[in-house]
Amino acid sequence: MDEPDISEDFSPLNPKIVLGIAAHPDDLDYAAAGTMAKFAGTGAEIHYLIITDGSKGSDDLHISEADLIKMREDEQRAAVQILGGKGVTFLGYPDGELEVTMKLKKDIVRVIRTIKPDVVITLDPTLVYSVERGFINHPDHRAAGQAALDAIFPLARDHLTFPDLYAEGFEPHKTAIVLLSNFGAGNYFVDITDTFETKMAALKAHESQIPDVDGTRVWMETVARKNGELCDYELAESFMRINVRG
Repeated sequence: MDEPDISEDFSPLNPKIVLGIAAHPDDLDYAAAGTMAKFAGTGAEIHYLIITDGSKGSDDLHISEADLIKMREDEQRAAVQILGGKGVTFLGYPDGELEVTMKLKKDIVRVIRTIKPDVVITLDPTLVYSVERGFINHPDHRAAGQAALDAIFPLARDHLTFPDLYAEGFEPHKTAIVLLSNFGAGNYFVDITDTFETKMAALKAHESQIPDVDGTRVWMETVARKNGELCDYELAESFMRINVRG
């Protein structure tokens, strides 16, 4: 009997609807703003789903949680507008306390079934740390990525999962492509040479998180050039691409 063809098609994407799922405001803009802007430029609807309220990420000893939450939501909305995105959904889970629960997965499924993306961009939950970069991945990032993957497959697909959602009109949805960002290993690259400045403008909108815009620019450009060397682009964002079967 012939073996099934399991070769992957990693041809360039031209999605109609893209959903980014991440833990905090600014996560997706660091990871994928150039790609989001590129997709928006070709006519895709761009949506963000931000899971936590971002209420802990500040060195300002005088700011309140409530003020920080509002500030970060406003910054994220501004960034999405800069990228040409359609909108942002905030789930409001407490920052720094995110866990992979069925409640969280259900909340993500509800958004997936509402927006019906053909591409989801989220964070790679397998990235725990990097010795080379002196980096420990935020536990919220890992939880967000894992919950997003679980929601994509199989939970959003099956009408008998969360039947109350189905009864409310949230039809099952199969997402075709997942792009995982981990700022490292990748099997798929997006040319962001023409959208890098848009990416930086989106990041600049996160004023509460990026006091050193010039330093951030150097970092982002270094990463993008390193990615580009692997795929013959000047500047690129890298992802682990999953063509979802089933």
